[in-house]
Amino acid sequence: MNTEILVLYFARSAEITGLRSEHISVPQVLTSLQLWEELVRRHPRLCVLREQVILAVRQEYVVLGNQPVILQSGDEVAVIPPLSGG
Repeated sequence: MNTEILVLYFARSAEITGLRSEHISVPQVLTSLQLWEELVRRHPRLCVLREQVILAVRQEYVVLGNQPVILQSGDEVAVIPPLSGG
């Protein structure tokens, strides 16, 4: 069963996708890595951020991996690439 979520793109991820946000439909239950892979499928250039990106689901950080993520319709997922200092 799929659910519609809002993906928010920040910093470099917004530059790569050309978007600040978008609504997408994803499975209601998936792993954090599967969620990332779905975003990369939609925006292949995001793959350059793979080793440094952080996802936040409902404002809670999640590590990319086999951690299950249960999404509800309307949930927000933020794509937070590393921030440069300076």
